[in-house]
Amino acid sequence: MKYLIIMQIDPAVLEQLTEEQQQRIQEGHGAFIAATKERGEFIATQALADPSQSKVIRGSGGRPEVTDGPFVESKEFMGGFYLVDVEDEARAVELAQQIPDASIPGLALELRPVMFADLGEG
Repeated sequence: MKYLIIMQIDPAVLEQLTEEQQQRIQEGHGAFIAATKERGEFIATQALADPSQSKVIRGSGGRPEVTDGPFVESKEFMGGFYLVDVEDEARAVELAQQIPDASIPGLALELRPVMFADLGEG
């Protein structure tokens, strides 16, 4: 079963990290990727740009309207994700707990089962 592990980022938390903590996070993500690839559980990962660089496209009067954004009340935003293919939810939770962000107060990981996927293969 495929699961999306969404990394919720709070820029204020990241700004307070020491260089050593930032290095441990970077190395931890590298180790996580290598280990999940080795076990055949890794599908993909992407890091996303800050929301200030995004656009929002939504229907308005029957046609798409493009605005800068998103402008949400929350200080957290989706900073990236891992897509994994695992036996069950328990394994997905176990993997999410291994991501370095899970041990940093103020950051969060959201786990969601994938209902449909077309990864563009073949």
